[in-house]
Amino acid sequence: MATLCRLQKNNYIIVVITLFFFHLVYYSVIATTNINNNNGGFSAHLIRKNSPNSPLYKHKNNKVHRRLMGPDTPGSRMKIDPGSGEHIMKFSMGTPPFDIYAIADTGSDLLWTQCQPCKACYKTNFGVFDPRKSSTYRNITCRASDCRLVALSRPLDYQPNFCRENPKGLCLYRYAYLDTSSSTGALAKETVTMTSTTGKVVTLKDIVFGCGNENNSTITGTEMGVIGLGRGPLSFVSQIAPYVGGKRFSHCLVSDPNIESKIYFGNGSEVLGEGVLTVPLFDEQPGGSNYYVTVPGITIGNDFIPFNSTGTLLTKGNMLVDSGTPMTYLPQEFFDRVVAQLKKTVELESFISSEDSTICFNSTTVPKFPTVALHFEGGGELPLNETQLFHRNEETKAFCFMMVNTTTEDYGTFGGSLQTDFLIGFDLDTKVTKNMGGVSFLRIWDFAFSPTNP
Repeated sequence: MATLCRLQKNNYIIVVITLFFFHLVYYSVIATTNINNNNGGFSAHLIRKNSPNSPLYKHKNNKVHRRLMGPDTPGSRMKIDPGSGEHIMKFSMGTPPFDIYAIADTGSDLLWTQCQPCKACYKTNFGVFDPRKSSTYRNITCRASDCRLVALSRPLDYQPNFCRENPKGLCLYRYAYLDTSSSTGALAKETVTMTSTTGKVVTLKDIVFGCGNENNSTITGTEMGVIGLGRGPLSFVSQIAPYVGGKRFSHCLVSDPNIESKIYFGNGSEVLGEGVLTVPLFDEQPGGSNYYVTVPGITIGNDFIPFNSTGTLLTKGNMLVDSGTPMTYLPQEFFDRVVAQLKKTVELESFISSEDSTICFNSTTVPKFPTVALHFEGGGELPLNETQLFHRNEETKAFCFMMVNTTTEDYGTFGGSLQTDFLIGFDLDTKVTKNMGGVSFLRIWDFAFSPTNP
């Protein structure tokens, strides 16, 4: 069982979430490791992007909408949040090792970083990985089975017959995200090393990753790539599964930037406990890379606000759990009804933020907000506290809602800020029912909100 985050304050609320999946298509991705502790399981540090311990601490503008964009996914304008809830994982690539700082993202499945020689790379303060200097770097060719895993993620100018005519050519990929950032390059294998929370060096060989030499980011000087933690076959979690005890991991994202967050892989990462409430998980497609849950609505005070308006059927899997998107997104029509209820319930002057079109409340002290709970299919309710729902806007000195609207999608996103102060476990091996997985919750204790802890 995963150890709870080591918290240095009293009065926290921790909600334990365990996600299980039934229909996961697994592709074998060869890797070897020297992991021996806990039958392969290990834990690593996560750095909150706005933490004083973060190498990105001085950069105020942080990407918020980093969800992966597929062939049928509409684009979305970027949103900015000075108190970004994104979390960074530090690891090294190559021999000799080169340090990488990448966003931990459950909303995508590829690990990628910028690579030399760059055709078009965004500026970073931490350098760019040069595979020519690594003795363990290996290209993946077109005819390799791993190359088929990016068959739907090819460069814009990719010719359909390229691999057929060039079987020994490089396996090319392109990943695009809803904030307009993207990475294009060659799929390759490399040795990844990281330091566990116990101080031991964990070595993972032949990890498939994207070596991007054409990349663009809406922010410069910040992260060096993305480490995809989705459930697809290219996911870091799927690749290391045979060597750490299975396709499972858990993370504890702490809202206080001065307290360390952690991530656990394999054996020992299980989230268990008495009194667990389980709700179904929706599998949108066999072998898919995303984590979807079904949310019928939200309670604000004593009133229940349904996800769908009266007379329309609830769509299964209408909420995506995505740590790489700090803000929580709601479809416009649902968002409008939630905001209207907040205005009725909170007896304070309010205004709509010009930055992200969400509601803010004017107050010089911490306002008394109504109780809020997210409802899941099956009757489960997840109580949310002020830290997860509101942040202090230092420019306006107001308290602003950390759920925003999306006009391009009919589903919501359970973002990273809403996941803070939870221990969340993703178990891709366990079957809860015959044809459906589940999400389990366990409330541990209460958390006292502080305006200095956004």
